[in-house]
Amino acid sequence: MRRRWKVLIAVAVGLAVLLTVNTIVTDNQTKGAEVTTEGGRILHVTGGDVQVYEEGPARTQPIVLIHCYACSLHWWDRLAPLLAKDHRVIRIDLLGFGGSQKPSTGYSMPEQAQAVAEALSKLRVQGAIVVGHSMGFDVATALAGQSSELVDRLVDIDEAPDSSFGGLPFLAKLGYVPVLGQAMWRIIPSFVVKDSYGAAFAPGYDLEDGFDDPNQVVDDFRAMTYTSYRDSARLSEDFEDAEPLDQRARDATVPLLVIFGAEDQLWDDPAAAADAYRDVPGAEIRLVNGAGHSPNVEKPEETAALIESFASQSGYRPPRGPRPSKRRRG
Repeated sequence: MRRRWKVLIAVAVGLAVLLTVNTIVTDNQTKGAEVTTEGGRILHVTGGDVQVYEEGPARTQPIVLIHCYACSLHWWDRLAPLLAKDHRVIRIDLLGFGGSQKPSTGYSMPEQAQAVAEALSKLRVQGAIVVGHSMGFDVATALAGQSSELVDRLVDIDEAPDSSFGGLPFLAKLGYVPVLGQAMWRIIPSFVVKDSYGAAFAPGYDLEDGFDDPNQVVDDFRAMTYTSYRDSARLSEDFEDAEPLDQRARDATVPLLVIFGAEDQLWDDPAAAADAYRDVPGAEIRLVNGAGHSPNVEKPEETAALIESFASQSGYRPPRGPRPSKRRRG
């Protein structure tokens, strides 16, 4: 009996050591930038290296597309070419996601916005319509606050003003628990990853229908480090707690379009979450029937039409100076 207890204690100690080592290794993991889409480019900014992709006519009003949490620029694959018929469309992978660098720090919304601002400045972008999907809208509002010359209009796709309206599913939150989260990160199978991403779409939506690569959500999950996964969620919530996004949008004093999927599963009441932006002067609120948290993926034609209509009200004139190089078209 005494020997059995010794064995159990030894096993427990061994597991504790392994978990501790795994936590240390996972917490300190970093990844370099890499091009993950044909025609993508890597730009160096203060926080690291970011991947960007451009398409559409060069001397037209730019539309900047900023992806959601645990996503990548591929979440715009079906929508971006529709906008690129008449606009210069720039997609960017935020630091920690997709093909961009995954540093050990730098995931606050202001830091992400600074990285986006530097990338756009390198591309000579001004007066853009900045579209943020979910957490991407946190970054968009931070960008508008920091670099107003870059932002002419804002579009919010399915990001509530703060976490009081709902939030991530239980499994995602479980992944942030110290030690347990790092352990889960190492062993979570792909089918569980896909199931977890299901909350980002309408009930019953087939994720494989929304992407050219049927394993896109798994690839986006595997591309992250545990640090970017954990810190981005935590710092996004901190950003909203410090000042709700509707207030930040009011402070930006630029026109705002809010697009929500009527069947969004992340918010307790999607219509109420969208309506919370009615305190922003002149805000346009639109619900997309049959879509969940990601109408840019689920209903790209309808979502692109809403953005295009909003963009047509801008009265944009290209800045004077050298013409940017010819942009790729999707």
